[in-house]
Amino acid sequence: MAEGSALDVGGDTGEIRSYTMNFGPQHPAAHGVLRLVMEMEGETVIRIDPHIGLLHRATEKLAESKPFNHSIGYMDRLDYVSMMCNEHAYVRAIEQLMGVTPPDRALWIRTMFDEITRILNHLMWIGSNALDLGAMAVFLYAFREREELMDTYEAVSGARMHATYYRPGGVYRDLPGRMPKYRESRWHKGKDLARLNEWREGSLLDYIEAFAKDFPKRVDEYEELLTGNRIWKQRTVDIGIVSPEQAMAYAMTGPMLRASGIEWDLRKKQPYAKYGAVDFDIPVGTHGDCYDRYLVRVAEMRQCARIILQCVDWLRKNPGPVIVKNYKVAPPTREDMKESMEGLIHWFKLFSEGYSVPAGETYAAVEAPKGEFGCYLVADGANKPFRVHLRAPSFAHLASINEITRGHMLPDVVAMVGTYDLVFGEVDR
Repeated sequence: MAEGSALDVGGDTGEIRSYTMNFGPQHPAAHGVLRLVMEMEGETVIRIDPHIGLLHRATEKLAESKPFNHSIGYMDRLDYVSMMCNEHAYVRAIEQLMGVTPPDRALWIRTMFDEITRILNHLMWIGSNALDLGAMAVFLYAFREREELMDTYEAVSGARMHATYYRPGGVYRDLPGRMPKYRESRWHKGKDLARLNEWREGSLLDYIEAFAKDFPKRVDEYEELLTGNRIWKQRTVDIGIVSPEQAMAYAMTGPMLRASGIEWDLRKKQPYAKYGAVDFDIPVGTHGDCYDRYLVRVAEMRQCARIILQCVDWLRKNPGPVIVKNYKVAPPTREDMKESMEGLIHWFKLFSEGYSVPAGETYAAVEAPKGEFGCYLVADGANKPFRVHLRAPSFAHLASINEITRGHMLPDVVAMVGTYDLVFGEVDR
């Protein structure tokens, strides 16, 4: 809604004066509930004031009133496109305070699913960002692969999005030995059904391996549609340039930082899980504009497939436990729970009361798809956190929007909001 007139018709000068316009929170390109109060001069942006808090769900405060494990599901709902990466930071913080080390197999599974989550996030980003800027087809292509990866979430956790799969001490359960198949229906039959089930004849690892080997060809299709596309380049090249100095001043991380030419990735600089044991490259940009950030994310998807194949290879060769055998932290098997009184007591105590974490404070961070997602956790010896504070990359990135978009045209704001890869679950928390 415009406030006042853009043209001062009351005076003799006929000067154009600035006016104020709302962008969002209902706008489909606002990526959630972002409200931008924009001061415009014609179609040129003079100043932007981002208003947040419209999706505030008090996640950090709610965590203080629940046993530690009960908040794992809340982490999924922060950046709800990078579910397991959020869980990873929270679970790592608990493990650091308790001095618990998960089995190797659990760490390899976490590494693999962190990369699956990274692909899921970047597929959502490339599809929605292209749609924001007028490219419809890429969205349909990206969601084709996204659906295939959501099946891996469902196979290990039973849920396609909010998995709650990572637990202190490991993961909820081992990878299934059989992948669910499509059944014949009025929509899928004959050759079409055989094609859909081609990768599903074996285990989940077989399915993930088939996907990771095929995925680079799919990325080629996205690049064919966008990388050399004249209209795409007109909308992204030299738009929203973030200098290395600005990126560091605003505490940017992830693709936003690397596209500005700074090679910083927690998976390399502060390795966690099994990232120190896998071989991959860090894509880095040179110019820091929207186009560079696009190229960095596309290159990251290729590296994800490379890491996933290394994880599949190790997991195939090394069966073993996926969670610590410490019944104060992880539940006994259902067989133990039904056959022994001690198992039943441990089960009941763990799910009703939880476990007590030694008093102390810690910070655990992971390289989430959007940047550094961190969990600062304070424990006072009780069975619930004393304080939880979450470091959301989108929150830090959004702070720069006024400086980065000043002097750009109105349609460039859409490109910039898209390139931030905002999800308001984690901005507002």
